[in-house]
Amino acid sequence: MARFQRKTCITLIGFILFIFGIMVVLKTLRPEGAGFESPFGLGLFPELQRAESGDNPPNHQKGIADSKPAVDQLKKGSTKSIMTLEAKLEEFPVPNYNLHVFYYSWYGSPQFDGKYIHWDHPILPHWDPKVASNFPKGKHSPPDDVGSNFYPGLGAYSSRDPTVIEAHMQQLRTAAIGVLALSWYPPGMKDDNGESTDDLVPAIMDIAHKYQVKVTFHIEPYKGRDDLSMYNNVKYIVDKYGDHPAFYRYKTSNGKHLPLFYVYDSYLTSPEMWTRLLKESGHHSIRNTAYDGIFIGLLVEEKQKNEILTAGFDGLYTYFATNGFSFGSSHRNWKSIKGFCDSNNLMFIPSVGPGYIDTSIRPWNLHNTRNRINGKYYETALSAALEVRTDIVSITSFNEWHEGTQIEKAIPKIAGQTTYQDYLPHKADIYLEITRKWAEKFQKEREKWLV
Repeated sequence: MARFQRKTCITLIGFILFIFGIMVVLKTLRPEGAGFESPFGLGLFPELQRAESGDNPPNHQKGIADSKPAVDQLKKGSTKSIMTLEAKLEEFPVPNYNLHVFYYSWYGSPQFDGKYIHWDHPILPHWDPKVASNFPKGKHSPPDDVGSNFYPGLGAYSSRDPTVIEAHMQQLRTAAIGVLALSWYPPGMKDDNGESTDDLVPAIMDIAHKYQVKVTFHIEPYKGRDDLSMYNNVKYIVDKYGDHPAFYRYKTSNGKHLPLFYVYDSYLTSPEMWTRLLKESGHHSIRNTAYDGIFIGLLVEEKQKNEILTAGFDGLYTYFATNGFSFGSSHRNWKSIKGFCDSNNLMFIPSVGPGYIDTSIRPWNLHNTRNRINGKYYETALSAALEVRTDIVSITSFNEWHEGTQIEKAIPKIAGQTTYQDYLPHKADIYLEITRKWAEKFQKEREKWLV
């Protein structure tokens, strides 16, 4: 009996040593610190990143046995999310990267910003006190009373709301727009009625990339903008955002891929000062450096054609969505402007828009209103742009609600004594659909031009 017990004990010890040896071998085959590896992009799925990050609770030893089914379920959910996104992207039309739209991220709401921003836009007085006295004063009072003649389909939203950014990118893809031209002020600077928004750029670029949309920069006329500050601005943008996959670069005729910058109200700075930045011999020249790019100046008056050329800009755009408002925004002048640009090796980027109305913030400016005519005004502008065979067409705007140039979804709304304009009898996405139709036409026409 004693011999049997000793034999059993020796067998049990041998079995334990065998199991221990197997565990040691398995441990050496597993990389140190390895977790449950995922083949998916965790940046798009933070819930999976948290599950796989290794930040387990104190009782994680117990959780090891229970965690694998949960992680497997998360992986399945993430796979499903990726497949859903891929399926959604396939439903969208192909993005046209020669179609740019001006985009504003200056809106705020109490939930994300602690207050309403821009939706509460003040009513701007006329410069003539006698005229100003005939119109109301004060500010708008969101959420029902906003500084726009239309009411947004997403409500008085915050540009910081990730779900809003996501919805915007989906609308851009619905419209086949490939490039978002982001209104931009340097860090710490802002427009007269908003807050600094540079810290929002990474989120916009991340979600834009998810939807295969590119982002370029529309540099606003902040106080003190000159050649040196612009050099620093461009350096900052390229250094901070230039490696992001959503950062837009334009392929030039010599095969270079350069960032493109729209410069709003460029005429406020003298051509002589611009040459210091944009000419090779300039004191703060950006040419032939790591920060070189395509710089597009704003054309308002006819004389500014030569000023833009003298300043060293690479091209010009017209921005305003008001046919007849300025020399640059008048469709009848686009053919001659295009001829001037072709003769001087400049890019011409006409700006088209669905209409214009800003009487919610400038009640005295009714004479500059351009009725949408149920989309006909927009289609006329798009047709005029294609007739001059430009390489890029810009759209004013995706969401400049104050001036009523938005193609973003709008809804009918009555609030108190205010009846907002809307897109009826069409649906809320009518201007996205018109854009999509003309994006396809634009692509086909460009293919003919390049033959």
